[in-house]
Amino acid sequence: MTALTKTRSSFYRRLYVAHLVDSGVTSVPAIMATTGMPRRTAQDTLGALAELDIVCEFEKDAGERHNIGRYVIRDWGPFDPSWISAHAARLGAELGYPSPP
Repeated sequence: MTALTKTRSSFYRRLYVAHLVDSGVTSVPAIMATTGMPRRTAQDTLGALAELDIVCEFEKDAGERHNIGRYVIRDWGPFDPSWISAHAARLGAELGYPSPP
């Protein structure tokens, strides 16, 4: 198995978080609870998805005054979500996260 470099772990984390959002883990607190990652890491990872051309947008719940809502993957860009889903357990394991839902 190849060593997990900083670049590779960042790439895997982004794919894994995109998979979680697409699977219904749609908020920063839910991502934190699922992975154990710190809040800032979860927020930064969601923001960094655009660097991979993955379009992830926050949908505010109707009638809510504050940032109550969910993240949604609008476009996977160059990535095949079925491949990522099929390999999500391996990506998570490489990162030290529990198996995805």
